[in-house]
Order: sequence, then C-alpha cells, then structure tokens
Amino acid sequence: MFANREGQRIPDVSFRTRQDNEWRDVTSREVFAGRTVVVFSLPGAFTPTCSSAHVPRFNELAPVFRRNGVDEIVCISVNDAFVMNEWARDQQAHHITFMPDGNGEFTGAMGMLVDRHELGFGKRSWRYSMLVRDGVIEKMFIEPDVPGDPYEVSDADTMLAYINPQAEKPVDVVMFTRAGCPYCARARDMLRAQGFEFEEIGVGEAVSLRAVRAASGSDTVPQVFIDGRHIGDSGALAAWIAARQQEAA
Repeated sequence: MFANREGQRIPDVSFRTRQDNEWRDVTSREVFAGRTVVVFSLPGAFTPTCSSAHVPRFNELAPVFRRNGVDEIVCISVNDAFVMNEWARDQQAHHITFMPDGNGEFTGAMGMLVDRHELGFGKRSWRYSMLVRDGVIEKMFIEPDVPGDPYEVSDADTMLAYINPQAEKPVDVVMFTRAGCPYCARARDMLRAQGFEFEEIGVGEAVSLRAVRAASGSDTVPQVFIDGRHIGDSGALAAWIAARQQEAA
C-alpha cells in the first residue's frame, strides 16, 4: 500500500527543467508556496492512458479548476525535461505545467516510486493526484495497489468533484456537418452564441454518410451530439437550447 501524505508538506526538491533552450532549476517552493496547486503524477510521457485520458481531461477542465480557486495544474513524471517538453507540445496541453522528475527525487520522497523494469521503464511514478495548498497536501487520490496501471481515482473529474461538487463543467459537443450546408452554419452560430466549444466531423471527409446514419438514425446534416446524447438537427438543437434556458431561469 502507498502511504497517504495528507496534512504533510510537499517534498523540498529542485526540478531540472528546460525553458527557452536553457536549463533552469525550479524549486518546490516556487511551485507551491502561497498557491493552490493540483498535481497529477503518472507512469510516463507518451504512454497510452496518460496520453489518451489523464492529460487531456485535466487540460479540458483547467479553466473550471481555475474558476474554483486553483492557481496551477502540474503534471509530474519520471522523465527528463526534453521528453516532457516534447510531450507537452504533442498533447497541445497549454493549460498544464509539465514538470520533469528525471531522477525520481520528488516521486521517491513522496513514496510513489515503483519498479517497472519488466516493461523496460526502470523506476517510475505510481499514478496519483493531489491538492496542495501553500505547500501542504490537503487531499490525495492514490490509485489502488493492484497489478497493471489502474486509472480509477486520480482523474480530473474526481479531483474537481472534491474541490467543488457543484462545479459546472463544459458540455461535450460533436456535430456531423457538410461543407456549404446552411443548416450546419445555423447550428454553429447557435452553439457559439451559447459559448459552447464543439468539434465538427465532416461528412465525406472524415466519415461516410453511412456512419452518420448508423450513429444518428438520420442521413441529414447537421447531427448534433451533446454529452453522449443525440440531439438531432439544427431545429432540434434550437429546441434543446430553449429548454435548457427555460430550466435555468
């Protein structure tokens, strides 16, 4: 079992970072003193769960964390500065500070260093997250000590729920569209007016009409999905927005 260090001070170490093509040592005090910081630590840069879920969701929710009093979100991994910087660029995670713990000093002092020689990784970090206020650990979410790479409690949503269970998260919106479609343009305008970020999937470009029909039961566009729910075309979207506004009033 990994020790829960809630109530203890953060380890006093220096992180060897690479900034503007120069080496710069960043101390724990610089990162944590007088600030509220969310930290999540993971086994390695460019690894599957870390790249597909852990980092992207913290990056998506970073504005919400900041609205709820968090000054910075820090990702720590036992990787060198060059690898961490390249991973940050690859992830386009502009809301997260990637902190290299190349020698595992911070991770070891946290009691989270594990042996991954069977994977050719050497010593790496166990997956966990924590909330740190002015250098003191307030809350830790440590993945269960089971074989493999569990990802159950150190995620961004769990941490946000601890900080503020009523925090309003951004909705997830995806829309199937076709170039030149006036109804698609109308749907875009409605979503933007509501302040929703959304992704578009172009029919005939990324997917076929058959895929749209399989997902939505319709072969017309746009087809809008919000938080996993099929809303429908631009008319259905307008009705959904109206109902949402009425409910909020």
